Amino acid sequence: MANFSALVSLLGESVQNGAKDDVPVSTISGEGKVIGLYFSAHWCPPCRGFTPKLADFYKKFKTTPRGSQLEIVFVSSDRSQSDFDEYFKEMPWLALPFKNRDLKNSLSGKFKVQGIPTLIFLDGATGAVITADGRGAVMDDPEGENFPWKPKPFSEVIKGKLIQKEGEDLTEEALKGKIIGIYFSAHWCPPCKAFTPRLVEFYNKMKTAGKNFEVIFSSSDRNEDSFKEYFGSMPWLALPFQDSRCKQLSTAFQVSGIPMLIIMDEDGNIITSQGRSAVMVDPEGKDFPWHPKPVDVLTEMSADAINSDPCLVYFPELNEEEEDDTVEAAVNVMQPVAEAIWEASKAKKEDPPLKFLVGGDSEVADSLREFLQIDDDSLPQLILLNVPEQGVYRADMKEPNEVTTDAVRHIVESFQTGKLTFQSLEGL
Repeated sequence: MANFSALVSLLGESVQNGAKDDVPVSTISGEGKVIGLYFSAHWCPPCRGFTPKLADFYKKFKTTPRGSQLEIVFVSSDRSQSDFDEYFKEMPWLALPFKNRDLKNSLSGKFKVQGIPTLIFLDGATGAVITADGRGAVMDDPEGENFPWKPKPFSEVIKGKLIQKEGEDLTEEALKGKIIGIYFSAHWCPPCKAFTPRLVEFYNKMKTAGKNFEVIFSSSDRNEDSFKEYFGSMPWLALPFQDSRCKQLSTAFQVSGIPMLIIMDEDGNIITSQGRSAVMVDPEGKDFPWHPKPVDVLTEMSADAINSDPCLVYFPELNEEEEDDTVEAAVNVMQPVAEAIWEASKAKKEDPPLKFLVGGDSEVADSLREFLQIDDDSLPQLILLNVPEQGVYRADMKEPNEVTTDAVRHIVESFQTGKLTFQSLEGL
């Protein structure tokens, strides 16, 4: 018998059709099924522009031999039931009932939806993401020839010519056994031109240190002369100007702005998409290649998690003379709980349900403390911050000036069982 628990845990027992009839999630999920989650809203002009195109695609594709594989579920960001009802009339697919706001918020957080419209395609049996850029997939392939748009592995996408500033062209064979950085950049981009010299300096240090590291420039330049001039300042490899692989990689890595540096391991798996911040925070490469840690210190690099994941943040009471020791002690307090979460998530091949951070003496930590209205007299503090769902929980420290591993464990268990009461971030 098929197991529908993955999709039920995401969407609940049922969704609804245009007639407001309940449709069991078990009837739209299972092996071979593809579920599109369409995050959209009536008030959003880009959504109103894309919805008719998606509806045209859906109606046509449902008449094809593979049409029975596809279902789409509207996940509404509308402001009222009436707005939802009016907008849903334009849609030929299903919807998460508007009243299910908790599920909507949970979906937005789990899939890190930063803006709308967003269309994410999931495996109907496991709930795993097939592609996070469903909107781009539908626009680029309106006939659905490449449905369900499963991204090709990096090893397949990168096949072909790689050019050097000097010397003969290479192939993807030159990348074997190396940590790889894909550098999305352009000559016309001021932040790119400011970062590139820093990356050049870092790259040369890693080469001198004997690290198996290579960078590939993926250009967004507007003409070949600009590309050549800019590439002339770089000591690494590049994809040829206007190579089709540039767009494929940009889509695969969800590049929304440049400069962006993706760091991958020897097997083409992403280590971090925050390579730019990593180079700036760790210019000597002490932690290169920056594998994720169960507990991280809050820096510009790790701060990305704040906006995309629930985060348990420990702000210790800092002493300037013993700052490093204090931060290390705070990490050690959180480590046992974080490692248990980490290992359990790895076994399930899932992302951890929350991230663990320690706020030391950094601009990022200071800014977050200011936002959360935490002054020096109120330290230490243990905060569970859930930006995707706009909530914050402040632990009641029973022992003044002390945060224990048991306190961390209690908050995590309460979070996982839904027992925490969050304050709205809007109220800060």
